[in-house]
This record gives sequence, C-alpha cells and structure tokens, in this order.
Amino acid sequence: MPTESSPVLSYPFDAVAQVTLNNPPVNALTRPATRRLHAVLRELARDATIRAVVVTGERVFSAGSDISEMPEMQNDGDVLARKSTLENATLDLLAALPLPTVAAIDGFALGGGLEMALCCDLVVADAGARLGLPEIDLGVIPSSGGSMRALRRVGQARAAEIVLLGEPITAETALEWGLINRVAPRGASLSVALDLAQTLARKSRSAVHANKRALELTFGPSPYEPAQRALPVFEEAFGSTDGREGVRAFLAKESPRFR
Repeated sequence: MPTESSPVLSYPFDAVAQVTLNNPPVNALTRPATRRLHAVLRELARDATIRAVVVTGERVFSAGSDISEMPEMQNDGDVLARKSTLENATLDLLAALPLPTVAAIDGFALGGGLEMALCCDLVVADAGARLGLPEIDLGVIPSSGGSMRALRRVGQARAAEIVLLGEPITAETALEWGLINRVAPRGASLSVALDLAQTLARKSRSAVHANKRALELTFGPSPYEPAQRALPVFEEAFGSTDGREGVRAFLAKESPRFR
C-alpha cells in the first residue's frame, strides 16, 4: 500500500480505483513516479475486484516529464533510452487496460500529462483547465505517442495545431475539437469522472473489454507501433542543438534562441 508521500496513490472506491498523481508541485512524471505508476497499473490489471479506473492528479493533473532530468539524458543516451522505454511502456499499459478508464483533469495537462490523459477511454476536464503538447517550445516532439493519440481523436488539422503551435487550449476548445468528452464545473472534474466510472463499473466486464478492442480495431493500428517508430525522431530532436537550447532556456527561465 503506497504512503501519502508516494508519487502515485491508488484508492479503491467500491469497484472503482482512483489513481492519483502525487508529486507536487506539478505532478511531474519523474522516473520514480513513472515506475510507481507502472507498478500500480499492473496491480490493477490483475485485481478482479476493480471494474473501472479514474486517473487524476493532486491539485493539478500533470505538467508531464520533469525537465530537470533532461540535461543528464541529453548527455547519456542510455538514460534517455531507459526513460523513453519506461514512459512508453507505462502509457501503453494504461491504454491497454481491459478496464474502462477515465481521466479527471484539474488545472492543466501538458506534455506527458496530456499524453497520459489521452490513453484513457474518457477524459473529463475542469472548466478552467488548460491542455497542450508544448514540446515544440523545447525544440523536441512528444515522446510517448501523444501526437498519434491526438491525431486519432481530433484529426490531422487540429492535431497539427496542437503539436506545431504548442499553445495550451481551454477545456471548452478541447471539447469542441473532440479531444475530451466532458467539461465539468470548476472543482468538479473528479466527482464527474467518478460518477462516469461508477456507471462503467456496472457494465459487463467482458463486454467493456470487447467494445474497447472493437474500437481499437475500427480505428486501425494501435498508436503503440507508430509511437515506437517515432522514438528515433524524438531522440534525434532531443540531442540536437535546438533541443539542448530549449531545455537550457526552460531551466534558466529564458526565451530559447533556436537556430
């Protein structure tokens, strides 16, 4: 059982598990937090008493990867490979859970945080939430299938706007584009997500799994393989002059000077 200081907490509510990112101040997906999330998801996949999962964050959803880890990765390709492999395996595990999953977004879901939310079957965002894939402003690309998952939800034109502009969008815009399913009143995203999860938990477990598989097959190949193919592109961008400048400028709280 994780303690309150664990970077990822998991609580059962009847047949629903609430998984809470608990790595303040912005619930960054550090390597320890990602390892813990991977372990929690594996436990839930084996737990026959759980019939639905809600993924949320303490105070905010998540700002994605911990940028302070990146200089080490830019200087050590093995560290980068291990982190990329771990993050992709964890998000793919979330996407492949045989259980229905609901993301509850408060505050913001940025970068890897939004990539995680898009792995869930349903996404609920607080009316004041902001969502985005701002990796382009670091001189890199989303590393864990975010581009592909956004593309599947909103189409080529909107996905290009999300990844090329890198500007966070409002919850209302995300709903209009089809990136999310519901906008909740301020402060109510978790309660709305839990209500949805309770409804899903009352459905046939086997039918839920079958419908998830049918949706996956209908929309073509899983994002997993395209995301794996994009990893070398990420690694090239990450190790480039602009990638190093983007990370340096972010940590120095300066505007990057890209080539």
